[in-house]
Amino acid sequence: MALGRLQTTIIKNLRRFELLSDEQVESILNSPPGMTGEALDQLLVEKYQVASQYLLVSKARAFRMSPFNASKLQLHNGTFELIDLEFCQKNLVLPVSSTNEFIIVAFSKPFELTISHKIQELSERKVIPLLSSEKDIREKLNTDSSRSDEQFADVVEAVGVEFDSGDSEFGDADAENEESAPIIQLAGRIIEDAHRSGTSDIHIEPWEKEIIVRYRIDGVCQEKLRLPFKVGPALIARLKIMANLDISERRLPQDGRIVFKHFTKKNVDIDLRVSTAPLNHGEGIVMRILDKQKSTLPLPALGFSEANLEIYREVIRQPYGMILHCGPTGSGKSMTLYSALNEVSSPETVVRTAEDPIEYTLPGINQMQMNRKIGLTFSSALRSFLRQDPDVILVGEIRDKETANIAVEAALTGHLLLSTLHTNDAPGTIARLTDMGIETFMISSSLLCVCAQRLMRRVCKVCRVSYEPEGREKEILEKAIGWSGSIFKAKHEGCSRCNGVGYKGRIGIHELMKISEDLIDGINNGVETSDLKKIAMANGMKTLHQDSMEKVKLGISSIEEALCTVPQDL
Repeated sequence: MALGRLQTTIIKNLRRFELLSDEQVESILNSPPGMTGEALDQLLVEKYQVASQYLLVSKARAFRMSPFNASKLQLHNGTFELIDLEFCQKNLVLPVSSTNEFIIVAFSKPFELTISHKIQELSERKVIPLLSSEKDIREKLNTDSSRSDEQFADVVEAVGVEFDSGDSEFGDADAENEESAPIIQLAGRIIEDAHRSGTSDIHIEPWEKEIIVRYRIDGVCQEKLRLPFKVGPALIARLKIMANLDISERRLPQDGRIVFKHFTKKNVDIDLRVSTAPLNHGEGIVMRILDKQKSTLPLPALGFSEANLEIYREVIRQPYGMILHCGPTGSGKSMTLYSALNEVSSPETVVRTAEDPIEYTLPGINQMQMNRKIGLTFSSALRSFLRQDPDVILVGEIRDKETANIAVEAALTGHLLLSTLHTNDAPGTIARLTDMGIETFMISSSLLCVCAQRLMRRVCKVCRVSYEPEGREKEILEKAIGWSGSIFKAKHEGCSRCNGVGYKGRIGIHELMKISEDLIDGINNGVETSDLKKIAMANGMKTLHQDSMEKVKLGISSIEEALCTVPQDL
């Protein structure tokens, strides 16, 4: 007998239900050894035509559990209150019901006890397991849970009724009770749903006749919700109250911060960086999600090529000098800097950071939150750090001449300084610093390296399509990296894993310009940015375009996404 004890019990249960004959049972029991549970399920369904519901009942009896048809479960707004959607998708479990003492959960893999223990910790309730098929749970999590109409239907209807009744005033009294008004539930629901969806930014924009809610997921904006125009002022007022902003000031932009766990009873630790702006049809708001539960990634997980990773690790271990990261907002600069600090941090090293805002709290590192209202700016923080004997200093951003001057001085006086700058590529950083009034000899003496970076979407591993590039695509690959071969593209209609987009997650691409004697001569002689780029490439620098093509070659992304992220080199 080649099958395991539980597999044998499942087969005998099917025979007892008269779904298999004696000959079929004998044939299955004498199958080659080492057959997995998935292979056995496939054999029974495809070869012996056993219906999935009978197979589920047979497995449930063998496991001494109750069977549950997950496809019949109707998801609602409270389904993922105790255990969130992301956890369910990762572990293929589905909350069915709960009381004050128990939570009923459908499992696809009943013997993974660590998942059950984790659910008990998250929900603070005893777990009652049911057995469901993996296929039904996966389809339910990836379809019903992503439908915004069902997620927001009840609260949008309540908001519409309230505003149609003429009671559209929103004040401080409403803010004291999270259940006091539908508009409060709507604000909380938008933030929770955005967090579950992996959103980086929430955009709430007044249009001529509607309020549009959009999420930026994997760098691409997606429309999520349309609300009646008259709901806008109350929703913006609620969010401004949460961010401690002046709700009476609608003519000037304001910046603030929301600590979401103060406004919900759920165990969700989210901070949001809030920015309001007066627009042509009313006041709009953008909220950047800073998830405190996410940890920094190790450097190898950020997308560095082996050559770039070796250079970068060598640079961050230098005793002094300046390391700059450049790129637009949302290009992963902060994550790379935090990962670098994690790698160099030790009990023997004193690290100080000046940030606006503090996105992640790092153990063993002293972090300072900027506050422009009281005059605590990057330049004043940097000045104070120099009197505190640090080894490594992180400045969130070099925005002005004063901060740039102090940063260069710090790098020249025995400190390792890391910071960010907004430029398109690594060689362009030199021109940006000279525009700020920094002398070229100061730049060349202090600079260790510049890392330009972007985030590029990963093509979905489940539904990606392999093909041979031809014509223009083949020419681009050969010119950039001297290679041509089979690559992948995103499937047009996508799949359930990537929500029909064809892409899932993002990876960094990098342009690492390490200082060299030739670059020092070029900087001191004031050569053009294009000439600096040629010098850097001659010294081994791979451009953003070349690194993106390497990711295409490895099957990580598509050539379309690579060219949308960074243009082709001239």
